[in-house]
Amino acid sequence: MTQQSVVFDPLDPEVLLDPYPTYAEMRDHEPVLHHPARPDQGVPEFWALSRYADIAAAVREPSLFSSAHGLTFYEDEIAALGLAPTLVMMDPPEHSLKRRLVATAFSRKRVAGTEEALRTFARERIAELQTRAADGERIDIHTGYSTTIPTFVLGFLLGLPEADRKLLDPWVDALTTIQDNGFAFGGLGKKAVVAVSEMFDYFGQSVAARRAEIDAGRDVPDDLISALLRAEYEGEMLTDWDVLGFCFVIVAGGNDTTGNLVSHTLSQLTEHPSQRADVLANPSLVPGALTECLRRESSVQALARTTTREHSISGVTIPEGAKVMMYYGSGNRDEREFGPTAADLDIRREFTSHLAFSQGPHFCIGSHFAKLQARVAIEEIYAAFPSIVVDTAGAERISSPFTRGFRHLEAEGLQE
Repeated sequence: MTQQSVVFDPLDPEVLLDPYPTYAEMRDHEPVLHHPARPDQGVPEFWALSRYADIAAAVREPSLFSSAHGLTFYEDEIAALGLAPTLVMMDPPEHSLKRRLVATAFSRKRVAGTEEALRTFARERIAELQTRAADGERIDIHTGYSTTIPTFVLGFLLGLPEADRKLLDPWVDALTTIQDNGFAFGGLGKKAVVAVSEMFDYFGQSVAARRAEIDAGRDVPDDLISALLRAEYEGEMLTDWDVLGFCFVIVAGGNDTTGNLVSHTLSQLTEHPSQRADVLANPSLVPGALTECLRRESSVQALARTTTREHSISGVTIPEGAKVMMYYGSGNRDEREFGPTAADLDIRREFTSHLAFSQGPHFCIGSHFAKLQARVAIEEIYAAFPSIVVDTAGAERISSPFTRGFRHLEAEGLQE
């Protein structure tokens, strides 16, 4: 196919509302797209990969596509937020060691141990929603249910006192809304900087106090912070900063993405009533439905890597030191990988991998955590309200060039 210039503005509200037609143009006509700097928008020069195979290959080669220079197309988001590198902003071999240490504490067994408490919480939320619906209130299922699930589990897993768990929502909100502000550190940006400072202060004190208890030989709660502080691999242990950084990563990166997975599943199944009926009739289809909904509407749409040397893909030369955006949301709808029905929802679709959790060294360490939360959330809401549907057409979406999801999503059918 003859290559042609594709017009792509990552901050265009119309593109953010529905990026998939633009992604298709990129895949077909300019799979390695050069986006020139646009100072009027505050957007620097970057390249964009949109095909599944190119993205999968790039994220598996950290020696060429580095994570150590930030995860967006902005040049200084790490410094602007006042961050030192965290696990997601490291390359091997440092990343490999830190990840192994984190993995010993952030295990599937530990996460699975939250399921009983999670189900109890979900049922409590559902009972509250039912009462509010019976009183005639219009229910925002996203803020009233989907986003409350990961917030609860984070607080539970990290061992936060009940009274302190309310702190998580404002922190998450500030960190996610900064993306809508184009990383311009005024207005919402200042809110994010304050949130980062507050979060680091809170968890810094928690980590230091827990470390002192461990060093003194006293018993400490069996929560994730304690497990991280005690984690050991081949004689190596995590520093207090490593533990603090990981707390930041899972609060900032694992909360809104999981809530949006739950809401995207409800919205896509509403739009496909026959497949929704299949899930209601056979709850064993929920895990597959979640995977397919995540593939089709990836919570994380794009993240960046930075080239360590000049490199060519499909005849396009990308220079050393270039920001390269991996458009996971596009790759997950690539017909070259998923066939001619790639854009369609098929909860029985058979495929071996997708890009929503990335791949390679930075494959999402909390993927099992997200899948458990989403599965429980969907199972419980459909068990309680088999007639629930959501108003996708009237929903308010976030306007981020990096993530995709909702601000508000109203639901009906909660009066049962």
